[in-house]
Amino acid sequence: MKEVLRTTDPLTITRACGLLEAEGIVAFQFDQHMSVLEGSIGVLPRRLMVADRDHFMAASILRDHGIG
Repeated sequence: MKEVLRTTDPLTITRACGLLEAEGIVAFQFDQHMSVLEGSIGVLPRRLMVADRDHFMAASILRDHGIG
């Protein structure tokens, strides 16, 4: 798995997941429940991961939509 996006904005993660899903790329959110440890203040970034084989295409899709 490779990281394709890292952000503290939950809306950006949701948008990125939707864009990748529409293209048939499975993406996984890592660190989404870390807010429990940080006190829900949103300082720890969430990561969006994709399979190694999908990384190039996923990065291109997000870049084309101004994400990442």
